[in-house]
Amino acid sequence: MEFDKSKSAGYLTNHLARLFASELQNAIRHLEIAPAQFMTLLELWREDGLTQKALVKRLDVEQATMANTLTRMERDGLIRRKPNPADARSQQVWLTPRAKKLEQPATAAAGSINALALADLSDAEQTQFLDMMRRVIATLHPETDSDQ
Repeated sequence: MEFDKSKSAGYLTNHLARLFASELQNAIRHLEIAPAQFMTLLELWREDGLTQKALVKRLDVEQATMANTLTRMERDGLIRRKPNPADARSQQVWLTPRAKKLEQPATAAAGSINALALADLSDAEQTQFLDMMRRVIATLHPETDSDQ
């Protein structure tokens, strides 16, 4: 039996994710942030002062990947790391004023990419599509909070 990528949820999802990432990168390039930084910023805009461990869990990435992303973000003036008063072994990640100012233009850019991608779907289809994606994610990664 030949593999048909047009009928593969994994292939299509990966292709869609790469297209979204490329469009997002183009849309936020002028803000001088990368897609991986954007995903981290989304979590920090939602709750500033998270630890690296919390970010790893929320974004479902490897510890080393997050460490590298945070190092670049610190270098780029997007975050500051401070000792965690509740646990001396960890640090909290705090947004800089520059990063806070980027929230509106960055999320607007991401919103425009989402709107463009879903434009050919009715409102009901958009809701159904997003619901189904959350269900598939929950099936493959049950401990992930689908509201994130």
